[in-house]
Amino acid sequence: METLRLKGITWNHTRGFVPKVATAQRFHELNPHVEVQWDKRSLQDFADYSISALAERYDFLVIDHPSIGEAAEHGLFRPLEELLPAAFLADQAAHSVGLSHASYQFTGRQWALAVDAATPVASWRPDIMARLGLSPPRTWEELMTLARRGLVAMPAIPVDTLMNLYMMWIDAGEEPFLTDEGVGSHAVGRVALETLRDLILTCAPVCLTRNPIQTYEAMTQTDDIAYCPFAYGYSNYSREGYARRLLAFGHPPSGRSGPLRSTLGGAGLAISTNCPHPDVAAQYAAFMASGECQRGLYVSSGGQPGHRSAWLDDKANENTAGFFRDTLAVLDRAYLRPRYSGYITFQDRAAECLDQYIRGNKRVDDCLCDLHDLHRHCKEGALRGGR
Repeated sequence: METLRLKGITWNHTRGFVPKVATAQRFHELNPHVEVQWDKRSLQDFADYSISALAERYDFLVIDHPSIGEAAEHGLFRPLEELLPAAFLADQAAHSVGLSHASYQFTGRQWALAVDAATPVASWRPDIMARLGLSPPRTWEELMTLARRGLVAMPAIPVDTLMNLYMMWIDAGEEPFLTDEGVGSHAVGRVALETLRDLILTCAPVCLTRNPIQTYEAMTQTDDIAYCPFAYGYSNYSREGYARRLLAFGHPPSGRSGPLRSTLGGAGLAISTNCPHPDVAAQYAAFMASGECQRGLYVSSGGQPGHRSAWLDDKANENTAGFFRDTLAVLDRAYLRPRYSGYITFQDRAAECLDQYIRGNKRVDDCLCDLHDLHRHCKEGALRGGR
């Protein structure tokens, strides 16, 4: 039988890459005529790189859900209900972690499978906390007190700051993007911006250059950081033997209005319309996304599953110091970003605008006006069929 070769693209971290390679190898062992090769790209490209060029070169794309609007408009992915049994998709929906499965639905179609789930959660060094006689902060006031002692770090590159702004906007009393007129009300936005900037500037300036992975590496490779209030969770750093020191993970501190709703991340597995073997590709996608694989081979290979059964699995939690059970409730209430076709353009430009405000190069009112204008422009462009 002729060998069928498929190619996929994911991001370059153990969580993103290794489980894809492991599932490809196992699928090949079960189906010797199918070979799947995985390539990787940077975390930043994963967040904001246009997927249209990738869909021309790859059969599988591991994507961020806000790309779904662009994909649907330009016909980049295969609708999965045409390739997979309804019972399988129903199982995926029933075992979703928060809104992970639904985040890949758009225009009445399922465009990807939620093979990975994540949202910003709190993390800390239990050994440093014990040595200093501290406990993870439960309130915003306790967090700021700890930050003033120089013990707090957080990822504050532009895109992560924007994700945290959405969280602060909700905590200030309003969910963003409820209308097409702007991100939200000016008064609520001002509170969110000023609260977030206050925290970031209380932390070390190097935080402005770090993404979540770099933050976790700094927390585990040095002994300077005791606590991170919110960064996209990576269960790898709670696994014995992965990093120099273990991290514990849990709920972020409460905000002014109660538990914080962080901004949903994770990753979906999509099949390109250019894939010459969509039926075989769908078999591999279903293999990777199945509950059996997700709580077995996928999680044991360093993955962070999207199937709920893996988050409740005893062995998965035993191997990650309880990461999955201890953060599941944060995932379940996470905020879902917009997914209209022009949103990725908004996200990229809004993140840079916000970064200028954080660094003191833009006034808060000017930043808010720019964010509102960007949203209107990008949304109107999407409605006109443009970017």
